[in-house]
Amino acid sequence: MKIPRRPQVGGTRDADQRTALLYGLMDTFKKSDVLSIQQSIVNHVEYTIARSRYKFDDQEAYQAASFSLRDRLIESWNDTQQYFKDEDPKRVYFLSMEFLMGRSLTNALCNLGMNDSYTTALREMGYELETLVEQERDAALGNGGLGRLAACFLDSMATLNLPAWGYGIRYQYGMFRQNIIDGFQHEQPDYWLNFGNPWEIERLNVAYPIKFYGHVSVHEEMGRQVFRWNPGESVTAVAYDNPIPGYHTNNTINLRLWAAKPDREFDLEAFNTGDYVQAVLSRQRAETLSSVLYPDDRTYEGKELRLKQQHFFVSATTQDVVRRWKETHDTFNQFAEKVAFQLNDTHPTIAVPELMRVLMDENQLSWAQAWDITSKVFAFTNHTVLPEALEKWPVGLVEKLLPRHMQIIYDINWRFLNDLRKHYGDDWSRISRMSIIEESGSDKFVRMAYLALVASHTVNGVAALHTSILKENIFRDFVDLWPNKFQNKTNGVTPRRWLAFCNPSLASLITRTLGSDAWINDLTKLTGLRQHAESAEFRKAWRESKLTAKTRAMAKMEKMTGVKLQPEAMLDIQVKRIHEYKRQLLNILGAIHRYNRIRHMSAEEKKQVVPRVIMIGGKAAPGYEQAKRIIKLASAVAEKVNADSDVGDLLKVIFVPDYNVSTAEVLIPGSELSQHISTAGTEASGTSNMKFVMNGSLILGTMDGANIEIAREIGEDNMFIFGARKEQVPKLRQERIQLRPDQRFLDTVDLVRSGHFGWEDYFQPLVSSILGTDYYLLANDFPSYVDTQERIDSVYKDQDAWTKMSIMSTAGSAFFSADRTISEYAKDIWKVEPCHVPWSEDEPPAATNSS
Repeated sequence: MKIPRRPQVGGTRDADQRTALLYGLMDTFKKSDVLSIQQSIVNHVEYTIARSRYKFDDQEAYQAASFSLRDRLIESWNDTQQYFKDEDPKRVYFLSMEFLMGRSLTNALCNLGMNDSYTTALREMGYELETLVEQERDAALGNGGLGRLAACFLDSMATLNLPAWGYGIRYQYGMFRQNIIDGFQHEQPDYWLNFGNPWEIERLNVAYPIKFYGHVSVHEEMGRQVFRWNPGESVTAVAYDNPIPGYHTNNTINLRLWAAKPDREFDLEAFNTGDYVQAVLSRQRAETLSSVLYPDDRTYEGKELRLKQQHFFVSATTQDVVRRWKETHDTFNQFAEKVAFQLNDTHPTIAVPELMRVLMDENQLSWAQAWDITSKVFAFTNHTVLPEALEKWPVGLVEKLLPRHMQIIYDINWRFLNDLRKHYGDDWSRISRMSIIEESGSDKFVRMAYLALVASHTVNGVAALHTSILKENIFRDFVDLWPNKFQNKTNGVTPRRWLAFCNPSLASLITRTLGSDAWINDLTKLTGLRQHAESAEFRKAWRESKLTAKTRAMAKMEKMTGVKLQPEAMLDIQVKRIHEYKRQLLNILGAIHRYNRIRHMSAEEKKQVVPRVIMIGGKAAPGYEQAKRIIKLASAVAEKVNADSDVGDLLKVIFVPDYNVSTAEVLIPGSELSQHISTAGTEASGTSNMKFVMNGSLILGTMDGANIEIAREIGEDNMFIFGARKEQVPKLRQERIQLRPDQRFLDTVDLVRSGHFGWEDYFQPLVSSILGTDYYLLANDFPSYVDTQERIDSVYKDQDAWTKMSIMSTAGSAFFSADRTISEYAKDIWKVEPCHVPWSEDEPPAATNSS
């Protein structure tokens, strides 16, 4: 077997004797035949885990297999980083508070084309890869769509060979584990790091001081005014690197996460007992910074911790980027031409004054020089249409926690307001609306989104409708000032994890039908499926593939909930963060309506009913009481419906607890219908809708977020659209108090209010919200919703028609590949080019069907 040679990077072609020797010692990649993989795994069992190579359990086998695969990732990672250093391309730094990565083993195996080799190697050793995969805990570094999008973007950046890094926080506990006890959500810490994380590389030598509190002093140095921040507290940010492999490429990029440590270790002998206790408490306070994802910010202390987290990660990131820049550049003259920072939502916006501080206070640049650089390197992605979701921090809090940054923000705002006066004169109303500092009575706030708008060269929304709402409403004044600053970049998801790897039966059918697996890296090739939609043989194969995935999904749901399900039933799924605007409550009311109809049917009428499994999953924020009531109602309805013998298998309602990426990878491929039913004009984009469409699930949805573009791509006749349109919503809200709701709506709500599902007092706030102001217009959309559900049942009875719609959904999903999204970011915003680590052979290896 010929062993592929590693590419010569880092000056190895013209190396001195020592470098040539070092290169020669490792000039080939690790062998990846079955025997070599087995030897590698056993070596890690013995030398890394220090267990007996003759007897090790599934957890230890998972760890050893992961370390074995990580060895191969590190080869590519090191070559990639050295090649980037040699070529010195413009680089992208993607800053995000969330990276919802999910599991790494399967994804890395498939991206590297080693799935089959490892499966065989492990099976011969007495282990099943599928069993070992279950030993991996999800890397719970995100809350939902924002974090999952960031993970998809990293996969596409690596696959497209972009010189990019991700930066975030290594949360010790991550997103909480959701337990459902008696129908109530209970939050527990997610100890995802209990058994370590074999995919990360701790970089104790990469550490930076992070400052808080204190005061700022002014000094004269060499005739120049210098500001010096004298912190009252500091911690150390330590780097943890996570290799992110691309698919069918030598490139492996990096996700660098920061963990908080005390700024200096204490000497046990140097302290008396009291000092020792205080030192321990100080260490605990430092490590709290990176302990929990998104602390509850209803309290002042919660707000303070959240802002500390944001500054902690962007300060470490900024220092890291500047340090590595200075290693290879003598000046900052080209910094703005070589560096692109992408702010993933408002959370990292404090990076703007932090970069200014680092450039001015630590590198002696003038204000003009620092601002010229800062305003050229930042771009800002907004992810919300809800004004209340745009972060604002009390000025007093920022002054206390980050005194130097508040000075810089004031200076940025002063210069910006002066520019506005030159442009608009004394239009104080407009100037006040656009000011970074909001004055509300005696209170002042820093509008972080406005700071990002002022400092960024480009601002983008994440779906066509979302961007139009930003331009017409939320940021209208800024669009008038800078019309060319705003763009749209509709979100996408990686087709590797979300189709090729998670749905092997469908992926295999697509590959056989199209003649190759080239579609995995070029999703436009899926359009070739359209010509097969009229083939009865192909439709039959498609249904069989979907049934395989559905059976697997139902088995997962049964295991998680204990509810027995029948594969003949339609699998109807809604999985999202629980929020009133996402309208899980409308779904539950629809299920109650369906249940009420079935239980009053005759035996003959029941024979005509399409059996349905309605599954809901998602987490409510710990402080969001209405969302928790929605979870309880879903659970109460499920308990009643699933136990009703008059309904039987015609309807089952399931609430799947602790929904996460790994669960999604099983449920989404099996879904036949998915619900994306937010009130029009409230969802920025959505990405789960894209994953469902790729896997041939039909959408029941409103014309909101990316649903509009999905309808454009696959055809509205291949979706089930209902409800008010965005332009109708304001008027409907005004008229809601006079609305006489549909009797079906009133009857359904009355079942909840009367205590049919128990807990009538607990559910009263939910009932009041939808019978009162009903801000999210459940009553208005309910008739259209239930009528559309009846149409869905009718179409489902014609399996040929349903299958054609399913095929057309997958065939039209190319636009929703993250590869397309990232290509647009690279071309239109970042202005970066691919930097492909060269193949070691004349031709790259053939693409491997890893599914």
